[in-house]
Amino acid sequence: MSLYSLLPEYVPSKVKNTKKWQYGYDEKYDVVIISKDGTLGDVYDINGLKVGLPRLPKGNLPKGNNKWTPKEYPKELASIKSIFEWNVKPNEFKVEWVEYIQDEFTNREDGYWFMNNGKPTYITGSHYMYLQWSKIDIGLPDFRESNRIFFIFWEACKADDRCFGMCYLKNRRSGFSFMSSSETANIGTISKDAKLGILSKTGADAKEMFINKVVPIVRNYPFFFKPIQDGMDNPKTELSFRVPAKKITKKNMSNVDDDKIVGLDTTIDWLNTADNSYDGQKLLNLVHDESGKWLSPNNILNNWRVTKTCLRLGSRIVGKCMMGSTVNALAKGGQNFKDLYHDSMPSKRNANGQTKSGLYSLFIPMEYNMEGFIDEFGYPVIEDPETPVMGIDGRHIKVGAVSYWQNEVDALKSDADALNEFYRQYPRTESHAFRDESRQSLFNLTKIYQQIDYNDSLIKDRVLTRGSFHWRNGEKDTEVIWTPDPRGRFLVSWLPPDRLRNKFVIRNGKKCPANDDLGAFGCDPYDISGVVGGGGSNGALHGLTTSNLDPDVPSNMFFLEYVARPQTADIFFEEVLMACVFYGMPILAENNKARMLYHFKNRGYRGYSMNRPDKHTNQLSKTEIEIGGIPNTSEDIKQTHASCIESYVEQYVGFDTEGTYRDPEEIGNMYFIRTLEDWAKYDISNRTKYDASISSGLAIMATRRHMFKTEQKKSKIMINFAKYDNRGSSSQIIR
Repeated sequence: MSLYSLLPEYVPSKVKNTKKWQYGYDEKYDVVIISKDGTLGDVYDINGLKVGLPRLPKGNLPKGNNKWTPKEYPKELASIKSIFEWNVKPNEFKVEWVEYIQDEFTNREDGYWFMNNGKPTYITGSHYMYLQWSKIDIGLPDFRESNRIFFIFWEACKADDRCFGMCYLKNRRSGFSFMSSSETANIGTISKDAKLGILSKTGADAKEMFINKVVPIVRNYPFFFKPIQDGMDNPKTELSFRVPAKKITKKNMSNVDDDKIVGLDTTIDWLNTADNSYDGQKLLNLVHDESGKWLSPNNILNNWRVTKTCLRLGSRIVGKCMMGSTVNALAKGGQNFKDLYHDSMPSKRNANGQTKSGLYSLFIPMEYNMEGFIDEFGYPVIEDPETPVMGIDGRHIKVGAVSYWQNEVDALKSDADALNEFYRQYPRTESHAFRDESRQSLFNLTKIYQQIDYNDSLIKDRVLTRGSFHWRNGEKDTEVIWTPDPRGRFLVSWLPPDRLRNKFVIRNGKKCPANDDLGAFGCDPYDISGVVGGGGSNGALHGLTTSNLDPDVPSNMFFLEYVARPQTADIFFEEVLMACVFYGMPILAENNKARMLYHFKNRGYRGYSMNRPDKHTNQLSKTEIEIGGIPNTSEDIKQTHASCIESYVEQYVGFDTEGTYRDPEEIGNMYFIRTLEDWAKYDISNRTKYDASISSGLAIMATRRHMFKTEQKKSKIMINFAKYDNRGSSSQIIR
């Protein structure tokens, strides 16, 4: 996995070099321009967001140390503490240093180019302020390539008028708290009539970030960047700027008229963690630190709905949010952050061009950002080097980050909860970051996560295809056609050969699926097209093959996943019907919501709807005989359903290390991550949220229908035998 893709011809060279580019989103070329000098150079694809960088300036860049090295702050300027001290300096002194100061303002605004290991390298103005002027716990920060991409992505979020900011999924010790504190200080000391806020997993954490990170960074700024602030030098609750960091130029360098200086009237503060923090306030910038660790009763989703309104005026976005976190276990705030993160994918937008959350999500894997595995140029040492590599800390790196990480994983394999905590702290994939506690899972979480990890390593498009079914020429009840479609609601990992498609037989005058020996579907339907306020449970459908000998049909493999809620229930019913007809396989569906099964019956497909496999036909109710299906209310059915998923996971998911069911080196072929994650969270006592688990479990029951043994109840003859107490010399009857 790479942090970004370079798109050489995304914008034609002729257009790139002749057009005057404006900072912001360019709709024609679907690229976010972060260049502020009118040029366009490289275009990066970062998590689906196209970002246009400025063009490399003409002339040779000074090589210097051929890597990032902070420029030494001249002692003559370091002794000046405020703009007022500068104003009283002699003009000869000002002339000597004004160009240096102007250059620093330019670097802050436009960004900075330098040579790094022989390669021209661009960093944004915010990144420059972080590296050159932000004092953190170790002094000035090191340059890291991962942070360069982070700041480029953040600059694109700021430039894009469709975006409310970023949702950053990070690993431990990645520097987010200091980077976001640096950006808070940077924006707060240059903006007029603004308010900036800080939230974290607790109020104490937000306060600590404000006092120990933001305030010291501002305090250590050079005088030409540092406004005069009201109150104490080390405030505990609020930074208030009264006089601005005046942009010094040759024209105004001699200006000493303090009466004409207009105040910034900008404040930076923090608030205690609550769902309604900052409600009703207008914010220019909001830092959401450790947002994946909000514990009940606080909820990051609820708070984001509130704070999102603080960053907008009507349809116009006037502020940005810098959100980042490692993730708690799902029940401890992780699930809410996971939902927010997936609602922030740049590839999924509404008609207004915005993601569901309004944010853009970014994930940087552990190996790009792990302490001790960054070379002297700021690049990650991912694989084992052939010869030791000099690290940024002056020590040699002999082992790559991945090998080190894998050694830690191997050592924790016998402790599932410790392993999952390590994955969450140092994730290599998004799935790692959202690992749950093993004791929360009803099924074998180790096998489920083995499968998820393997699936993450695959090229998804080569394993899964998204698409739709439709009737040929739009004529219902004829032949069903499959069409790949990135907007489709079906995901499939296997399509039957032509000889098996749309195959049916007539039994007892009814149309029935002819491939019922090769597989079956399970379905968790819904009846109501819409619910008040939107939402509602999804409809879910899963297809699973049986154990079979057909060379063209894989055995015991889930081949189809559908988890969606179309605009109307009738659309869902028809899509499920077409899938059954196309594959020529029966379906076992919950009959508590009976509309879909009546849809099958009324269209002449009652033969496709399976009867419940746990009862003889003569034991079925009148409704069950009419439409088929199985109820979900019985405790026995719930237990059997869960047992089927548990058995399938043990046999066909992850690695079978004991070699009981298959070769120990053979990984399972369950490719649907959404269903695997649903199994990992499944709660048998509260099944309503787990649509994918319900339908997939029914598919397993359907393919194992011949294993169910229904026994006729036998009448019991009760015989009361007398019981005696045989202690003592004579027996006594027990009454």
